[in-house]
Amino acid sequence: MSVLIQNVLHRGGVTDVFIEGNRFQSIGPNLAVQADTVLDGTDKAIVPSLYNCHTHAAMTLLRGYADDMELHSWLTEHIWPLEGKMTREDIYRGARLACLEMIRSGTTFFSDMYWHWEGTAQAVEEMGIRGALSGAFFDFGDRERAEAGMAQVRDLHARSREYSDRIIYTLGPHAIYTVSTDALRTIKEYALENGLLLHIHVSETVKEVEDCIAMHGKRPVEYLDEIGFLGPDVLAAHVIHVDQAEMDILAERQVKVVHCPASNMKLCSGMFPYAGLAGRNIPVALGTDGCSSNNNLDMLEEMKIAGLRAKVGENDPTLYTSQELFASATSVGAAMFGIDAGEIAEGKLADCLLIDLDHPQMVPNHNLISNLVYSGNGGCVDTTICNGRVLMQARHVEGEEEILAEVRESVTRLTGRRA
Repeated sequence: MSVLIQNVLHRGGVTDVFIEGNRFQSIGPNLAVQADTVLDGTDKAIVPSLYNCHTHAAMTLLRGYADDMELHSWLTEHIWPLEGKMTREDIYRGARLACLEMIRSGTTFFSDMYWHWEGTAQAVEEMGIRGALSGAFFDFGDRERAEAGMAQVRDLHARSREYSDRIIYTLGPHAIYTVSTDALRTIKEYALENGLLLHIHVSETVKEVEDCIAMHGKRPVEYLDEIGFLGPDVLAAHVIHVDQAEMDILAERQVKVVHCPASNMKLCSGMFPYAGLAGRNIPVALGTDGCSSNNNLDMLEEMKIAGLRAKVGENDPTLYTSQELFASATSVGAAMFGIDAGEIAEGKLADCLLIDLDHPQMVPNHNLISNLVYSGNGGCVDTTICNGRVLMQARHVEGEEEILAEVRESVTRLTGRRA
């Protein structure tokens, strides 16, 4: 399988890009090659596709279901009860809708934590994108539930080997307030034994911090460090309420951080300490969180929100530049998961976008990256390619109508209301 993109804007000049198999083979003007598929890149720019590093993908089923609430009552009174009714088929349908939305807005990778792991994995396989997928692990201090959860971790890990290499199996202990100390230690040990990444919510709210101090006498990052949980295998989502000492710990342990600005603002979780984390060379990627707390999966929109939030938070317009924001959404995310992508270069995995330079929000093109970060949205993406396969061309994704119809059917069953 091969793809030739002709006359596309790349690094300020017009060139051709040849993809063979799943990698960029050649980049240069007037390439004399034969390809199975030829795309006209005229009036388009080629850029790396986007990495959404913290999601609960099938929460597309809950988009708009419960809004304008604080986190803990939102979760316990609304989200968790409805999630308890969801079947694997529902999760599969919701995850397919998430994949569709991500493909249409330029994202070809997401890091997920949710129920019914295999439903999400099936959706990723069929839709052609990449996913680092973890099952949500909760035990609430119940030993039997913890043992059942670890049995499921081992079972899913074994079954994950049946899927393509576009799927990375990760571990998803939900948070310190839903997973016991013993279970956190056990799942960390399993991660170390098997070379797996750990995906966890950390210091998202003031309540989480206060409860941790009351229970353990330490703040969340200090507590996780004390029990030996932190390390370069940990992806910490949110990381809002951390002090200077905790940021020092995160840097020393080489923890990776995922910032979810839209969700954090909507839930009033607090101010993300970008300057403190970046100043310690802690890698910061971006995520949308789930569609019930964002309420979309548009990573171009997320970049702008992250940048504006950082600037106003520190009263510094030079903070978190458009180039840094774009890196957070591309190469930084790819590096966190060990994926050889995130840039348009010969030999790299062929994950890329063609941006419509005639889209009104892309005109004039003084600075492509600034336009993408501060002006663009998912509608500026004309073509999405992942692993060398064209998933969307001229904004059309195969099977859209079926995906939407099946989601509406599931939501009607779950809520009793027509979706």
